[in-house]
Amino acid sequence: MQPEWWHWAIGGIGLIIAELAVPSFVLIWFGLGGLAVALLLAVMPQIGLTAQLAVWLVVSVSLVAFWFRIFKPGMHKTRIGMSDANVIGEIGLLTRDVAPFQKGEVRFQKPMVGSEIWPCIADAPIAAGERVRVLAVEGSLLKVGKT
Repeated sequence: MQPEWWHWAIGGIGLIIAELAVPSFVLIWFGLGGLAVALLLAVMPQIGLTAQLAVWLVVSVSLVAFWFRIFKPGMHKTRIGMSDANVIGEIGLLTRDVAPFQKGEVRFQKPMVGSEIWPCIADAPIAAGERVRVLAVEGSLLKVGKT
């Protein structure tokens, strides 16, 4: 049995309506792919089933990729390892000695990005108990210097 254009149209509309029940905003693109195949079949009815499926797959995946690349960049990324700009310049108390090739720990009065205590590094040795200022964020470490 060869699917007619209206089969693809009903399937596409069904997927678009199913998006209301599954709010992932992905089914709509496969529904629009089905509508594109319906439009293509209305214009060129002699296309075979394999070509119809190929067109549906290419159009649907292209629309999904277009959506996530152009309209939603970075939505799938987490904020782990990223800092807010307000961390730089904060002052904390060094709770463990820090040296150029040795990690220390700095404690803040208020939690910074979810924690009061952060591992830190420094260019010069600093003794525990000193007040330090955050100079930069390098991965999950704070680079500190004397205030």
